[in-house]
Amino acid sequence: MTYIGIDIGTSAVKALLVDENQAVLAETDVPLPISRPHPLWSEQDPEDWWRATESALAALRAKAPAAFEATVGIGLSGQMHGAVLLDQAGRVLRPAILWNDGRSHAECAQLEHRLPDLGRIAGVPAMPGFTAPKLLWVARHEPEIFASIAHVLLPKDYVRFRLTGTYVSEMSDAAGTLWLDEAERRWSPEVMSATGLDPAVMPRLVEGSDVSGAVAASVAAALGLKPGVIVAGGAGDAAAGGVGIGAIDEGDAFISLGTSGQYFVVNETYRPHPAAYVHAFAHALPGRWFQMAAMLNGASALAWAAQLVGEADIGKLLARVEAEPVRNSDLLFLPYLAGERTPHNDPYARGVFFGLTPATQTTDLVRAVLEGVAFSFADAQAALAAAGTRPTRMAVIGGGARSPLWIKMFADVLGVQIVLNEGGAKGPAFGAARLAILAATGGQPARICTAPPIRATIDPDPAETARYAEKIERFRRLYTVLKPEFAAGA
Repeated sequence: MTYIGIDIGTSAVKALLVDENQAVLAETDVPLPISRPHPLWSEQDPEDWWRATESALAALRAKAPAAFEATVGIGLSGQMHGAVLLDQAGRVLRPAILWNDGRSHAECAQLEHRLPDLGRIAGVPAMPGFTAPKLLWVARHEPEIFASIAHVLLPKDYVRFRLTGTYVSEMSDAAGTLWLDEAERRWSPEVMSATGLDPAVMPRLVEGSDVSGAVAASVAAALGLKPGVIVAGGAGDAAAGGVGIGAIDEGDAFISLGTSGQYFVVNETYRPHPAAYVHAFAHALPGRWFQMAAMLNGASALAWAAQLVGEADIGKLLARVEAEPVRNSDLLFLPYLAGERTPHNDPYARGVFFGLTPATQTTDLVRAVLEGVAFSFADAQAALAAAGTRPTRMAVIGGGARSPLWIKMFADVLGVQIVLNEGGAKGPAFGAARLAILAATGGQPARICTAPPIRATIDPDPAETARYAEKIERFRRLYTVLKPEFAAGA
């Protein structure tokens, strides 16, 4: 028996095929386009996700045909918060509004005014990235579309709909909508009412390790799957990354360096702390929650920097940075290319280089970008500390985990021990495959969702941590000084 994990990311659909021992037999990425038709907007066509999923599954089938045919379960992961709006016939009404879209700032204030207790119910205050304020924006600016809404889905759940024909979501992704009562793990009537939505438009909820349905016979035939392949509830990308790295018990922690960034700590109870903009959300496994600081700018900032300096191979660029001496140690970079969530809740924040001199070289710029992203995680760590959470050891997942230079920088900046696990860069797709195994076999999470073998442990250098602490304070002051300018520019 084999299992497939599919992650509907922002930049690509990633899919992998594993056997019953979780060995990866094949994997693939299919890139995705993104549209930014207006300032603060970020959208994708849900049909692009489905076409990329079809291509990814075809690639897995071509790489390992016998193993692909033996598939018994599929797990889904995906970018969180995206608003996918369908009519009664299941047709897409408009492009999906994504997690890094900042247009609904006014609607967030409106929602908080209507429901002052929102942060306790939903685990976090209203911010533009979340799904509920997006729907208020649609109601205000596109009333004819709002009136036609029959189903609201999240990105991975649209792919589930195309696979199974059912409207289903699960707790961890639903958590990022603001509509979930996190403590009760059900849709909140209060938040639904505050956004003017009929509860009938919401998908049925299951746990991430439950069976959500089966691939429809016609779809299975088209994809080359045998009949009856089950689809697990799955998870939002952050929670799926946790399942993949074995972060399922109290205190387990990791940072994710994908397109966005997350600082994630598991809890066995629901522990909201909305004042610090910490997200307290349901995990993908029953009876578990997590606290998370979410940053909108992770490894995407490095990809932008590579494009800026004209280097297509990020690995070669990082090797150059590591080999070159530091010419301008005072150079700062604010990494807020797409605004920022934790700890600022500021969709208007923008990227800034500060401290350029005639001696500044391209490698200095890239090093500053690496530091700037790490400093934003230091802000995240401070927010979690305000919520009473102080991990001293953590794993790391996502594409950024491939850079030893960056990971050592993170250890020093955060002052914590970082553990690199085998396969850590696989991230959410691997967690989705594990959820498929749980759903198909009824296995126990403690046995299936173990931490992968450790390949390296990086300890912080106290002297570097102290040196970075001074620079982090300058980084924070720079944002504070520029914040009014960001808002004025918007």
